[in-house]
Amino acid sequence: MRATHSNERLTIERARIEKLFERERKRFDEQHPKSKALFERAKSSLLAGVPMNWWFFNWLSLMGVSTIFAKEGSGAHIIDVDGHEYVDFCFGDTGSMFGHSPKPVVDAVTKQMSRGITMFLPTEDSLWIAEELARRFGLPYWQFVLTATDANRFALRIAREVTQRKRVLVFNGCYHGSVTEALVTLRNGAVVFQEGGIGPPPVDPAMMTKVIEFNDLEALEAALSPQDVACVLCEPAMTNVGIILPEPGYHEVLRAMTQRYGTLLIFDETHTICSGPGGYTAEHNLRPDIITMGKPIAGGVPAAAYGISQEVAGKIFEKLVSYSVATGIGGTLSGNALATTAMRATLEHFLTKRSFDRMIAVAERFAEGVDRIIRGQGLPWHVIRLGARVVYGSPARLPRNGGEALSAMDPELDRLIHLYLLNRGIMLLPSSSRLGEALMSPYTTAEDADLHTRALDECVKELI
Repeated sequence: MRATHSNERLTIERARIEKLFERERKRFDEQHPKSKALFERAKSSLLAGVPMNWWFFNWLSLMGVSTIFAKEGSGAHIIDVDGHEYVDFCFGDTGSMFGHSPKPVVDAVTKQMSRGITMFLPTEDSLWIAEELARRFGLPYWQFVLTATDANRFALRIAREVTQRKRVLVFNGCYHGSVTEALVTLRNGAVVFQEGGIGPPPVDPAMMTKVIEFNDLEALEAALSPQDVACVLCEPAMTNVGIILPEPGYHEVLRAMTQRYGTLLIFDETHTICSGPGGYTAEHNLRPDIITMGKPIAGGVPAAAYGISQEVAGKIFEKLVSYSVATGIGGTLSGNALATTAMRATLEHFLTKRSFDRMIAVAERFAEGVDRIIRGQGLPWHVIRLGARVVYGSPARLPRNGGEALSAMDPELDRLIHLYLLNRGIMLLPSSSRLGEALMSPYTTAEDADLHTRALDECVKELI
């Protein structure tokens, strides 16, 4: 789904953006004294004042305010230590996409905790999950890890073993966790390590990775034809720089071309699982060699998985089961009893057609509300929906690749919109590459979507 309204002549005065932002920042500081005090205290014991450095970016760097400290979350709502309640469209940056502390997952995890958290042995749940994932995604063999980063790292290692090649191909503007090979970007046609990343990388990024633009078939063939690429690691639809959909026929050519040149195709479904119970892969009947996923599949409990084809499994099986070989695949807590219990409960109760029908209906309402504002005010923005995920931002024309999306960034307007909505009880996904991004959970209501529409409309009217 896309809805756009082009009016490239409309501009928003930068001075107005800055004035409104300063007003909103002052309002935030006045309303969050406890969070601010905790943040100041945390600076002496937590690096950058937060337990995980991204949160510094999400708040102080992105919005210019101290981090909110959470008190509790339930369903589609979060309450902070200052007592403010938020309609949450962020959901732990997808990790809690099926709601905060969903009861079926909480009940299952609570019961399992008294029976053993991790025992370095499989449980029957792990078998049920593998069979269910095989049914949904069409790949017969599965392994469990703790994060999507782990799943992607291990998938790359497997691809290199199978192909006996070193290089990886990714798309400009991608994100696949803290995988070194994917922390790269295109600059003037050259592959470079992402700005701001902790480095330098162990080797020149161009020695490990090729980077091209999404939807560019000529660049794809040029990159694969030397037959030195072990795998293409990609989301089936890009989500890190807004939502960028594959053009008609793109996936058919991508699959055919990777097979022609002996390159494995890996789909990272961590974010695109918002498309439906079987992710984008099942919704569009795609056939990758490997699938990775993480974040939401265990209801917020750390867990991830990756699946491999029969052909790939046949080429690595002997090494994986050899006691004498340190494969570098797996980890002590991978597939632990608690995580697999949470995964099963999430798959059974939330990764279902019924849940997605509800989530997508609210996402459609959310997108339609944004579209009315864009059209009504003549804004040079677009809005697009991918299943239960909605993104809006500039330019008016939907970007077809990461380069186009990144060139349209408007950090000042982005931080204003995020802070303006936060001050009115609405928490969006953090971003510096799109004005607004929202996820819907099974607990998100039409009233929640309408609250966002009203607040965004109020913000826009103050701006123009």
